[in-house]
Amino acid sequence: MSCLAVSRLTGVVLGAYKIRLMMNSVETERVMAVETFELVRRFGDFTAVDRVNLRVERGQFFGFLGPNGAGKSTTIKMLTGLLQPTEGGVRVLGRDLAAEPQEVKRRIGVVPEDLNLFERLTGAEMLTFTGRMYGLKREETSERARELLALMELDADPKKLVVEYSHGMKKKLSLACALIHRPEILFLDEPFEGVDALASRTLKDLLLKLTARGITVFLTSHVLEIVERLCTHIAIITEGRLVVEGALGELRRGIALADGAAAAGGADSSNPVSLEDYFIRVIGGARPAGEDVLPWLA
Repeated sequence: MSCLAVSRLTGVVLGAYKIRLMMNSVETERVMAVETFELVRRFGDFTAVDRVNLRVERGQFFGFLGPNGAGKSTTIKMLTGLLQPTEGGVRVLGRDLAAEPQEVKRRIGVVPEDLNLFERLTGAEMLTFTGRMYGLKREETSERARELLALMELDADPKKLVVEYSHGMKKKLSLACALIHRPEILFLDEPFEGVDALASRTLKDLLLKLTARGITVFLTSHVLEIVERLCTHIAIITEGRLVVEGALGELRRGIALADGAAAAGGADSSNPVSLEDYFIRVIGGARPAGEDVLPWLA
């Protein structure tokens, strides 16, 4: 083996050892809902997620934000065991995802961006199948399925197949499937996309009640107004790298204070900026739309 190959192999081994030490060092601390350690995912020569370190406490409503192609969905897939990291580690509810994948999956619920539902089943059959897969007893599964279908307003036509559901109805059914086993963490990838105002209100109210009961919610969404209303903490990823993480109110107030100091009294530093303004600043600003943009439309 060449000296160069030995050097590269040594670097990989030392990197893995460093990550293991990082994961072991937090075992005696307070158990977090989600932790990542130098998380990396590559697709060929493209690095979709680049050394991301996240810490999400139990009971938080956590918003994971970023522009299109930033690495949000890839990260969620790694956090839920749907995609293997290229490098790094993931700990969920104090358990090493790589070492205990089944135990972690029993304790989480997932609503993926691409809804994986069996469309030739009814809503009740889909929930029954999901509950039984999680090991719930038949009677318990049936009772929870009835309650969830009623809560999601999907019980009006019990014989309707999932293939006949609207997009919003499928979103609500997917959330019901993620809840039936009473998970400790919910991972939601764009749950409000394509959902009408009534369905959106139902989902938002339900998620707030869940966090009030101690369930952790990890949410990705491009609808920043919803994130601003629901989330207590956020992280922003762009080009695969984590650039911001913290309590939403503190992050927004930080920019307002900086603006107030720069403006020497011109800005009201007591009022935090909107999440939209904060997000645009963090990822590098907005493209101007002046009078010279598409002049042929005038």
